[in-house]
Amino acid sequence: MTLAGQNHLYDVITFNSWIAAKSSGNQKVADVFERRFRPDFLQAFTAWQKLDPFNHPSAPRGPTFMPKYSDPHQRESAELSKQANAYFEEGVVTKEHGDSYMKVTVFLATVLLLTALSQRFKSFGPRVAVLTVASIMLAMSAYWIITFPRA
Repeated sequence: MTLAGQNHLYDVITFNSWIAAKSSGNQKVADVFERRFRPDFLQAFTAWQKLDPFNHPSAPRGPTFMPKYSDPHQRESAELSKQANAYFEEGVVTKEHGDSYMKVTVFLATVLLLTALSQRFKSFGPRVAVLTVASIMLAMSAYWIITFPRA
């Protein structure tokens, strides 16, 4: 994008210098600036001149406003930006999948902890209660694993 912006700035500056030389009647200097136009800009400039812009106020304000004006760097920048957005979106989805897997890992680790903790209880009631919570967490984890989106 920076190179496209620099090219556009160069086109505008050389065109403004050409206009200044042309309006002051210095054709020799105007010709020097015209030779320095970039090839992409020169096509738009030639098409703009064919519209006789000095005598027809309905003509575009300058060559950069012509449909023929383009910069290959601008097109490449737009394509790369589109590609970058697609990669970013893919990364967001991948991160969300990773977060889901991490949540399941934490739940399964908690199931292991609760199972080991339940063995420390001497009474049957607390042991069953902790194992019930662990079983529910195991069932939830199994459900999440089964319903995970497939890549």
